[in-house]
Amino acid sequence: MASAAVANPDEPQPLTGVRLLVAAFALALANFVVVLDSTIANVSVPHIAGGLAVSPTQGMWVITSYAVADAISVPLTGWLASRFGTVRWFIISIIGFGIFSFLCGIARTLDALILFRVLQGLSGGPLMPLSQILLLRIFPKEKAGAGLAIWAMTTTTAPILGPILGGVISDNWSWPWIFFINLPVVALCAFGVGSMLGAFETKRIKARIDVIGLVLLVVSVGAFQIMLDTGREHDWFGSAWIVMLAIVAAISFAAFVIWELTDANPVVDLRVFRFRGFSFATLAISLGFGAFFSQVVLTPLWLQQVVGYTATETGFIVAWLGCFAVLLSPVAAGIIGKIDIRISISAGILWMALTSVLRASWNADVGYWTLAFPHILQGMGMPFFFVGLTALALSSVPAHVQTSAAGLMSFLRTLSGAVGTAIATTAWDDASRVSRSELASALNNPDAALTSLQNAGLTAEQARGVLDRLVEGQAATLGVLHLFLAAGVIFVIAAIAVWFAPRPKEVSMGASH
Repeated sequence: MASAAVANPDEPQPLTGVRLLVAAFALALANFVVVLDSTIANVSVPHIAGGLAVSPTQGMWVITSYAVADAISVPLTGWLASRFGTVRWFIISIIGFGIFSFLCGIARTLDALILFRVLQGLSGGPLMPLSQILLLRIFPKEKAGAGLAIWAMTTTTAPILGPILGGVISDNWSWPWIFFINLPVVALCAFGVGSMLGAFETKRIKARIDVIGLVLLVVSVGAFQIMLDTGREHDWFGSAWIVMLAIVAAISFAAFVIWELTDANPVVDLRVFRFRGFSFATLAISLGFGAFFSQVVLTPLWLQQVVGYTATETGFIVAWLGCFAVLLSPVAAGIIGKIDIRISISAGILWMALTSVLRASWNADVGYWTLAFPHILQGMGMPFFFVGLTALALSSVPAHVQTSAAGLMSFLRTLSGAVGTAIATTAWDDASRVSRSELASALNNPDAALTSLQNAGLTAEQARGVLDRLVEGQAATLGVLHLFLAAGVIFVIAAIAVWFAPRPKEVSMGASH
């Protein structure tokens, strides 16, 4: 198949010892820095906007441009790997990512920065699935779970650490350094992979370029991602601009699916969805990641806007997610093949649903450890959800379509995070508005409260402002708690979806035997 990387007939021997450690570190680091760049600029937008003399709304295109380019390039991974070779394209991607990171840092106009962010996203997108596939290949078969655990650790912790690192760099240095810090990492990864993974290169297949499929992919994904990123500020479907983007995305996506399923050499191999295990594992990870990422986005927003935490204080609460996610990833990988993998996956997802219920007990006066505790617990469930579903999905497809499958899975996971974020932030606004009207009508004797505040020395206008902010804060808190419970329901649905996938006879991260 043209859209999958085909392995050499003479399968290379897995790496061992120091060479394995160095190669695994280089691949994991490459994945980490690419995922990190999807969120590191989020908290730096005000700094970037100020430095380039543009509005914060215009500055948001620095995030949108990267997200769109990344989303477009990830599903192309299978075709690119088969056309140019897995290792070769990895090195091209990491070097391109480094060059455009440098150009982002030296950009002095918004147009130039957006252009370089697009090229950075196009270069970096394939690195996620390629690092995953190469990690699985360099480890001995019996230790493939360890490679998957390393990849999962970097994929889950990077988006959490991104805003923390971005905030620290922007506050203490200057915004270009959020791009310059990529350069030594890129050099290390390119050298490590180039010097040690040459034997793992895959056979190149000279297939024609599916131009129509590529154009339809760019148009559909681009329109949909821009719709998600700009919908909230344009009042969603109350805006002709958003309606137009939705129509373009829907029509071009339908045409893309039909074309790719009927073309002899598709640029994205959608036929991997014929494997039931892959389809339901991808559905479960998309639902679960959307719910998880919506919480990762909403919690800092609520803590900073309502509770009054600084960006750094918020970062140190959310960072607890990564603690057990890192420590338990080897455990999640170690039990693969020893029990029915669907049991450990659904247990991990239901554990995350339970932590969502714990979050729903928060209030605006909550203490540090009450906030940190659900994050610590949620980190325990993440590896079983993430490592397990990735293993189930890749075990459900033959080895020769594994790269295509990994690319599609990464694409849908990333897209579900964007959808979850868009829905959650909009739903929070709506839920807060409803809660505010309910609270305002249910206030007990507001006149007495105003009189009490005025007796304390406030003017009538100041007293009304205090009462209004109090109601506003409580309404926003109720709104976010309702969304935590909704995320818990989505986790439960994801756990159920896992059981529609057949149990693989052998979880080998490649073909199911």
